[in-house]
Amino acid sequence: MNGFMMFKKALQEHFDEMQKEATHLFEVNVDKDELWNTYLDSFPIGTNEIFRERRKHDCSCCRQFIKNIGSAVIIKNNQMHTIWELNLNDTTYQPVCDALDTFIKTHTVKDIYTTKFSKIGTNYNFEEINGKSHQWDHFFLELPSKFVNRTNRSNEEIKGQFRDTKNVFKRSLDEISTEALDTILELINSNTLYKGEEWKGILTEFKKYKKEYDKLTSDLEKDLYAWDKSAMVGMTIGRIRNHSIGTLLVNVSEDMDLDTAVKKYEQIVAPSNYKRPKAIFTKKMLEDAKKTITELGYMDSLKRRFANLNDITVNNVLFSNKDAVKRMIGTDDIFGQMEKDIVVNPKKFSKVEEISAQNFIDKVLPTAKEIEVFVENKHEKNFVSMIAPVNPDAKTMFKWNNGLSWAYSGNITDSDMKQNVKAAGGNVDGILRFSIQWNEDGKDNYDLDAHCVEPDGNAIYFGNCRKPNSSKMSGQLDVDIVHPNGNVAVENITWQDLSKMKTGTYRFFVHQYSGAVKHGFRAEVEFNGEIYSFNYNNPMRTGEKVQVAEVILYENGNFSIKEKLPGNSSISSREIWNVNTNQFIPVSVISYSPNYFDNQDKISHRHLFFFLKNCVNNEEPNGYYNEFLKSDLEKHKRVFEALGAKCHVEDTDDQLSGIGFSMTRRADLIVKVKGATERVMKIKF
Repeated sequence: MNGFMMFKKALQEHFDEMQKEATHLFEVNVDKDELWNTYLDSFPIGTNEIFRERRKHDCSCCRQFIKNIGSAVIIKNNQMHTIWELNLNDTTYQPVCDALDTFIKTHTVKDIYTTKFSKIGTNYNFEEINGKSHQWDHFFLELPSKFVNRTNRSNEEIKGQFRDTKNVFKRSLDEISTEALDTILELINSNTLYKGEEWKGILTEFKKYKKEYDKLTSDLEKDLYAWDKSAMVGMTIGRIRNHSIGTLLVNVSEDMDLDTAVKKYEQIVAPSNYKRPKAIFTKKMLEDAKKTITELGYMDSLKRRFANLNDITVNNVLFSNKDAVKRMIGTDDIFGQMEKDIVVNPKKFSKVEEISAQNFIDKVLPTAKEIEVFVENKHEKNFVSMIAPVNPDAKTMFKWNNGLSWAYSGNITDSDMKQNVKAAGGNVDGILRFSIQWNEDGKDNYDLDAHCVEPDGNAIYFGNCRKPNSSKMSGQLDVDIVHPNGNVAVENITWQDLSKMKTGTYRFFVHQYSGAVKHGFRAEVEFNGEIYSFNYNNPMRTGEKVQVAEVILYENGNFSIKEKLPGNSSISSREIWNVNTNQFIPVSVISYSPNYFDNQDKISHRHLFFFLKNCVNNEEPNGYYNEFLKSDLEKHKRVFEALGAKCHVEDTDDQLSGIGFSMTRRADLIVKVKGATERVMKIKF
């Protein structure tokens, strides 16, 4: 075997060995012509003489090989390793390897290496010389599939995505301090940060990388580390600085006041009526608040329990369905129990009589004998409990003349897919949501894409992910996972502003962008509190599109859905606080909120409560909120915010729990009223 063939064979064997533990190849920032000249000029004198018109090794096939993959490296232990790290024991080619290896290592990594071809170079070709066929051998490598771009995306597009992730990841490692990570993780562990639990695992993982990164001493090692890890960790950790939690971490790292930083974070992710379950306060604040509470005689008012009928007078009850309570089906009647589980489709009541909330109170309630409400899934955040002091004689802390308060639901469990979308940085609280999930068995590590075509023909897809103004209707794709890396993958599209959404049809489908998914996907469409779930269990080939559903928005703001995967969708009754949704539920009591008891008026917003038979709050509600408190306690608002969540609300029999509505916020509720006649009507708030 001649010397070049040994060189060529050793190159392939070395490459095969070096790439075994590598997930990605990288390429350094070199001038390709200079790299080629380094190859030609590094041959010892007399070994690369002129052959015909050019030097012996000045071959166009080898030149293309070196310009293509000659600058490729792997990163191991924060060091670059080139394809030229060979030990040939050959006086002709060893100097060439050493020169190329040294030249490449004086430059920095600029991109990942990716190619559309699994074979690089020309193995050999033939030339007729003096009437005989002569074989010329050239540099040649066969690449594993993990380095080959088999998608429809260009190499430059993929390189750009990895390059952007690396740059954000390195900025995150540079700008986010370990102290900030420890602080935010402490807030998450104490349940002080809104939706912080979703970020706990991600921050814990990022902290591991931060510790490793901070131990590195040279800028080169840090840059190589960022390239290596960012290519493996995925978009959520790789671009953590760009997420809401990243903004919080950077602000805390820059020594912003912690309370201010948390408020800025909550302005991004929390609804406007969000009440933080735990406040951030110091030991001195706690001592001062305790002193004030003791001096003003409120210490006994802190202990709270669920209210019952004994806590409100008949004058403050707008309606009491005593007959309905007596006529409830017995628990030992199995057919009666089964009747409770029958789900009623709310579409049946689309043409019922509409009535304003005030007219319902003034004109319907006085003659009503029995009332049932149709509780829909969209009412999950309307569930409410009335809270009373354990000591009925305790001094009231509130702006009104009684010690009663109320707490709306704040602990609703989302679907697994919604949790995964939120963990990936997606928004699940929009007007309309379309989410997909795949690779649940870890074997479909390919790229599925969620798509929507809006009524005006605008397409929402990966090409405009997270881009402002990508949709005039407020729609946005905010999670785009390209490489699942063995993890469950999700993508998510939401619309935030109903006023911007055009009437018409929103068409949803899933596109198999690359690879061949064997086990299909799951999808969810959500609007009006209803989740429509779809399962597609068939394999998908590259380029295939599967229609999931069409959602139609009407001029009155209502939605309907046309399923394109028949038999796979489901709208189910949920159990919330011992109440099954999508059914009529008997009402025990109707009342205003306690701030309007005893003809009090204009003390904050008025609410209308429908307390339901057998409704039991299984959460741990706040005993009160800061906006309830008298002015002499407002200076201690941070401590009271924490106390509201800390003071355990004791259980009580026949608690007053049900659904409530603000009289100033748009909502609707279907009710069945029995008096002299039976009427079904929709209350409009």
